[in-house]
Amino acid sequence: MSLPKDLDLALIGGGNMARGLIGGLLGGGLSPARITVAEPLEGARATLTRDFGVKVTGDNAAAAAAARIVVLAVKPQLMPVVARALAPAVAHRPLVISVAAGIRAADLVRWLAHEEKSGQSTNKGVKVVRAMPNRPALTGAGATGLYAGPGVSAAERELAERVLAPTGLCLWVESEEDLDTVTALSGSGPAYFFRLAELMAENAVAMGLDPATARALAAQTLAGAGALVAAEASPDLARMRAEVASRGGTTEAALQVFDARGLGELARAAQEAAARRSRELAEQFGAQ
Repeated sequence: MSLPKDLDLALIGGGNMARGLIGGLLGGGLSPARITVAEPLEGARATLTRDFGVKVTGDNAAAAAAARIVVLAVKPQLMPVVARALAPAVAHRPLVISVAAGIRAADLVRWLAHEEKSGQSTNKGVKVVRAMPNRPALTGAGATGLYAGPGVSAAERELAERVLAPTGLCLWVESEEDLDTVTALSGSGPAYFFRLAELMAENAVAMGLDPATARALAAQTLAGAGALVAAEASPDLARMRAEVASRGGTTEAALQVFDARGLGELARAAQEAAARRSRELAEQFGAQ
């Protein structure tokens, strides 16, 4: 899924997610001369230029002014201010892709609607695609949920997917509310696995294993399990679990404790908390 060679793209924000997108875009054949990153920190701008050769600026509006696609990669709490200030620069109606958790498409459209002195909005046709990527997107092994806001055409959906495809798996959801669930599943999900591996290493140390050895084994077990899943076109997680857990063996003994102590209920409560927080972010910042 290659990108148009003449695609001009602006990234508002130059943090880790932006870096992951830049790497994917360059790998997809887009010239660094076609990418402009707006980043307020001078040191971060210098690093972006050194690492990727992209154009950089401290001016969000300057970055977006001639872009066909504008990617909003700033924190949710900053989005109302950033989007409102960006409104005059997107009067040419580029496709806007937001990777901010919780911020609704309708609020983005409202903030990006440029109000002239007459009180008439000139940006009513602004198109927004929301994306919920996760941390592994930085390595091309990410999982991203996508939602197309009102008025986004099939061609624009395809273009948004082509921009994000180099970061890993991209799947569309029909309801914007589904992105709250995506956030709780894959957006926050890597931290759940990291925490479990961290606890496993700590437990091994308490059982007498050397700390460095415990950490190395826990990390490689996590990486190896992920590699096994990635090697299958359509992973059957229940089957893969059963293949490790021989009847009457050590793994079955451990899994039985998980079930007896309510791991399923705990996981559900954790994901519900993450989804709830995503909705709270929408209410907290969308009201501005």
